[in-house]
Amino acid sequence: MNKKFHIKVGDTVKVIAGNEKNNTGRVLEILKTKDRAIVEGLNIVKVHRKPSAENPQGGIEEKEAGIHISNLMIVDAKGNATRIGRRKGENGKSVRYSKKSGEEL
Repeated sequence: MNKKFHIKVGDTVKVIAGNEKNNTGRVLEILKTKDRAIVEGLNIVKVHRKPSAENPQGGIEEKEAGIHISNLMIVDAKGNATRIGRRKGENGKSVRYSKKSGEEL
């Protein structure tokens, strides 16, 4: 099952629902099996680590947790949150474009 999302790694996105609403960030990773994306600097959680060889002290670390894909919208070049469409480009490949401004992403 190969899912296709409107968001890719490296996109700038805006959160439209949840505790991080109206914040923007860059997508670091997409978790396809869970329909979630990890966004840089958003949805920070604390993880308790046991002492290990790499981290002999152990302790509490902060890291980004996933945000559901449905709660994210892509931000276009003008800084507006927009929906995404797909159309054929010059070379026949499918390209993503902003439904609000019509510009390619």
